[in-house]
Amino acid sequence: MNALPARRLLLVHAHPDDESINNGVTMAKYAAEGAHVALVTCTLGEEGEVIPPGLAHLAADRDDVLGEHRVGELAAAMAELGVTDHRFLGGPGRFRDSGMMGVEQNHRPGAFWAAEVDEAAAYLVEVIRSLRPQVLVTYDPDGGYGHPDHIQAHRVAMRAAELAAETAYRRDLGEPHAIAKIYWNRVPRSVVEEGFAKLRAAGTEAPFPGVAAPGDVPGVVDDERITAEIGDDEAAGATAHRNAKAAAMRAHATQIAVDGPFFALSNNLAQPLFGREYYELAAGRSGAPAGTREHDLFAGIAGAPA
Repeated sequence: MNALPARRLLLVHAHPDDESINNGVTMAKYAAEGAHVALVTCTLGEEGEVIPPGLAHLAADRDDVLGEHRVGELAAAMAELGVTDHRFLGGPGRFRDSGMMGVEQNHRPGAFWAAEVDEAAAYLVEVIRSLRPQVLVTYDPDGGYGHPDHIQAHRVAMRAAELAAETAYRRDLGEPHAIAKIYWNRVPRSVVEEGFAKLRAAGTEAPFPGVAAPGDVPGVVDDERITAEIGDDEAAGATAHRNAKAAAMRAHATQIAVDGPFFALSNNLAQPLFGREYYELAAGRSGAPAGTREHDLFAGIAGAPA
C-alpha cells in the first residue's frame, strides 16, 4: 500500500446522503488540502423514501432496488467533494437499512439494527488498522435524531475505535491503532435558530411549500457543547467548500432537493443548508485554548501538520 498522507480522517455514517448533509464542507476542505478522507457507510439506504416521481419504482415496496441506485448517487457525491476513498461496512449490502424506529424492518435478517455490535465493529477495525486515522467523526449516542441505523453506527464506530487499539484483539485485522480524537456531529442551537429565522424571512420566496421545525435538525445542542467548527470564511467571499457540499447533496437526488441556501427531504419541508459544520469532541484532547473552539479537527495532533 502506498504511504498515506500525514493527516487521515475517517467518517462513519449510516446511509448514503448522511455524509453530505452532516460533513460535506469538512470532507471537501480536508480532501482539497491533501488529507486522506475516508468514508464508511453502513448500509445502502434501501428503505429510503424516493423524492422524484420518475424514480418511485426503485423503492423497497416496489422494485426494491433503491440501494443499488444510491451506490451511484454516493459515488457522484464523493466526486463533488473530491473524496476517493468511500466504502461500505463489510462490503456493499452486508448490512441492510433498518427503516425508522419501531418498524418491522428493524428485525429483518441482515438489518443493521439487528446486527451484533462486535461482529459489525470487526469490519471497521480492519479499516481503522489499515488507514490509521488520527480523527474519527460519527454520530452521538442518539444517532442525532433516534434513527436505529444512526444509533447503531455510533455504537459500531465507538466500539471499533476501542477494539482497534487493543493489542490482544484480532491481529489478523492489522496492527493495533489508537485514534487520537473522536468527534460527534452537532449543530449549535443559535445557528439553527438563525437559519430558520432567515428561512421564515424568505416568506413566499422560500422554494418549498412548507418549512421544517428547528427540532427536525439532528444533533442540536446548546452552544457551549460545541468544541470545533469547520467552514469557509464566507465573510471574505470564500464559498468553495459550501458549494461542493450543495453539489454533493444534489447528487443524492432520490433523497434531497436543494434550492439555493435551502434543502428539503422527502417531506418537502425546507431546512437551512448550513455552510459551517460543528462538532463535539467526544474523545481525545482539544488543540484549542480552553474556552475556545477548534477550527481544525487535527489541531494538537503530533505529526499532523496544519
